[in-house]
Amino acid sequence: MDETPRAQAVCGQEALNLLNCVTDSAFDQDKCLRFLQALRDCVLNKKVKKFSLADQNQQEPGPVGKKL
Repeated sequence: MDETPRAQAVCGQEALNLLNCVTDSAFDQDKCLRFLQALRDCVLNKKVKKFSLADQNQQEPGPVGKKL
């Protein structure tokens, strides 16, 4: 199967891990806190200023996880 790789948002995997953790029926607060810390570390390291969702009306052009 030949699939074209999709562009990944800056810190997108970390954000997705955290969102999936908090919605899990077997909520594990300690696990979610680790995901939160990983997301925080990522946004600090990559200097992310703002996130937006792909289906939102874009008021500002740019990638999903913008660096300023």
